[in-house]
Amino acid sequence: MSFSSEVKEELSRTIPRARHCQIAEIAAMFRFTATVKTTDTNRKWVSFQTENVVVARKCFTILQKAFNIKACVSVRRHVYLKKNRFYIISVVDSADVQRLLSAIKQDDCIGAIVTKESLVSHQVIMSECCKRAFMRAAFLCSGSITNPEKSYHLEFVCPLEGWAKQIQEILHIFAIDAKITVRKSHFIVYVKESSQISDLLGIMEAYSGMMRLENVRIVKEMRNTVNRKVNCETANIIKTVLASAKQIEDIVYIKENIGFEELSDELKEIALARLSKPEASLKELGASLSPPVGKSGVNHRLRKLKAIADRDREKKGGVL
Repeated sequence: MSFSSEVKEELSRTIPRARHCQIAEIAAMFRFTATVKTTDTNRKWVSFQTENVVVARKCFTILQKAFNIKACVSVRRHVYLKKNRFYIISVVDSADVQRLLSAIKQDDCIGAIVTKESLVSHQVIMSECCKRAFMRAAFLCSGSITNPEKSYHLEFVCPLEGWAKQIQEILHIFAIDAKITVRKSHFIVYVKESSQISDLLGIMEAYSGMMRLENVRIVKEMRNTVNRKVNCETANIIKTVLASAKQIEDIVYIKENIGFEELSDELKEIALARLSKPEASLKELGASLSPPVGKSGVNHRLRKLKAIADRDREKKGGVL
């Protein structure tokens, strides 16, 4: 099972206790999966259709809990995609249909729901808990999330721009900085920041998914921290080795062409120390002197040795 499926399975098991939150959830499922049709006698009936069994199960459960509606459930296979099942939850009783449409503020709906620009009435999601419930059901029907071990990406797929903008507005209320893009004539509301995806999973009450994502984040951050430290230490070692090699080159030149007798005691001491400790850092080199010398003092003496070697090379027409 994919990480996205695991999150949806967890969300499908979360049934809000408050009826107003149940109505907010069924409103989201209604907008993304339902169609309202009329019979020859002008009687309305509602059909929810989905390929996701967890959406079908939750839709059936909330219809029963919030409205005491015993919906009809049927399972069919696509004509061309023989392996793909889709689930149909039908509400056929006129009184039940009217109670449902009135509760979710969709009394005037006829035909495919996607023809309406507005996603949900603000009256349905006035309270914060209802907004959470609505987003939970909206993700169930139209959302997906990538495995955090691969990348961080959560999205909602909407058929209309107005729907995408309303989801974006709701997410902004929860301080989630969602963006909108277009993909194959659909409007995609997406979040890529790992901390905000984690927050959104918490808002939707997918706590197990949130904890798994947090664990992955911690491991990744630790790995990145270790890699940065190793890279930094490696760079410092390389820098020290290269600097030491150049210093030793200058000291050997002075020894063979000028002689240490011409050096002051301080420069002779640091020259001998560097030759005996080619791998030592400036700090370690200074600590080995008597008396000990600080890092800046060691660097100053080595620069003097370099200047002496460079002057003699220049005088003899050598390469600096």
